[in-house]
Parts: sequence; structure tokens; C-alpha cells
Amino acid sequence: MPDMPDAIVLCGGAGLRLRSTTDAPKSMATVAGRPFLEIILRQLGRNGVKRAILAVGYKSNVIQSHFGERAFGVQIEYSHEVVPLGTGGALRNAAGLVTSNIAVVMNGDSYTDTDLQKFVIHHQGLNADASILVVPVDGRGDCGSVWLDRDNRLIAFEEKQGDRDSPYMNAGIYILSRDMLFDTVSGSPVSIEREMFPRWLAEKKHIEAFVDHATCIDIGTPKRYLRAQSILQGAEVY
Repeated sequence: MPDMPDAIVLCGGAGLRLRSTTDAPKSMATVAGRPFLEIILRQLGRNGVKRAILAVGYKSNVIQSHFGERAFGVQIEYSHEVVPLGTGGALRNAAGLVTSNIAVVMNGDSYTDTDLQKFVIHHQGLNADASILVVPVDGRGDCGSVWLDRDNRLIAFEEKQGDRDSPYMNAGIYILSRDMLFDTVSGSPVSIEREMFPRWLAEKKHIEAFVDHATCIDIGTPKRYLRAQSILQGAEVY
């Protein structure tokens, strides 16, 4: 087992498209009888992650009162955003709490049953600046499309273009070096997917892809939220 780095879970979203279903933070929407964020924290604990930073925003007290300082073997720290900062801004806001040289970054509204330990080993073996977990496209038109070269190095990234020419889509799990974590202006709203990855590619950063044929499930829309109820019924139960 590798020495697992800290994780940052981006869970500050309000889940406006789920408002008819819940008024809780999107990551706390009930899926298969439990808060969705519990599934993610259980996954981190099962994969040997000892410390997670939850980047919280909307109704952060709901998350903090539910999980406290430790859950499922994972020590929890909280990074609070006062105003919406986007995924990249929330990441930068949380970066100062990271104690490891790299960090696993996850979106708090999606789940992929991947082996995070293998992902970390893959990243470290290639000495990349960043790595991104990608899965085969599943027909959605609002996912991030990625293109790889023959060595699985990332060469193009377009967020939510629904391009059918791309065989892979972004699963929303990344590994970033400390330099990448701090590579944006503190306090500024910015998107990892729309701004940071395209800029890093333009700057010729070394970004690797970890290809997994697992299914990526998210709860971003009412339809996918309902679908997740049955698909994730047995996920991370131990």
C-alpha cells in the first residue's frame, strides 16, 4: 500500500438543480439512504487516505455537524469559502491545509469506484505535475471531454462539450502536485475544468491520464440523482 496523500473534496455547491429534491448542500443529498458525501468518505477510508480537507460553502454547518472531525477512519479538516469561488478557487482556498506533497482532489457530487491506491502509484511513477482519472464516454452531453496521446498523456481537455470524437470523459478525480494546488490567485473564482486544465496544457505541463473502465455516477441533475439511488445502493458499504 502506498503512503496515501491528503484528499481535498470539493463540496461547496448548493445543488440548485436538485432544489425540488433537497435544500441541503448537494453533497449531502440522500442517496441510497445516506448522504452522498458519506459514500466518498468511505471510499477514501477504504483506500487508505488518512486525512481529508472538505472544501465547504453552502450550508457548511450541515456537513460539519454531521461528520465532525473524523469519519470512517479519515481525519477531517474544513476549508470554508465565504463567497462562491468555483472548483479552482475552492481548491486554492483549501491548499494551505494540505500537508502532503501531492493531493487527491475529488468532486463532492460524483463517484467512481476506482482504486485510488493504484491511481496514486501510477501518478508517482510517472513524476507528473497532475493526473486525471478518465472513463469511457457514456453518452452524456454535459461531461468534460478529454483526448490522450498513445502514451495516455493528456493533450486536450474541453469541459462539457459532449464531443463524440472523444473516447474518454473526465471522472472528476485528480492528483495534483503542491505547485499546481497553489497555481491560481487566492480568493478569485476560477474553474479547474474550464480554466486551469486548459491553461496547464497550453503551458506544456506534464498531465497524465489514468484510464479506468468503471462507471462514473454523479447527482448533478434530478434524473441522474434518481438513477444513483439504485446504482449506488451497495457502494462503499462495509
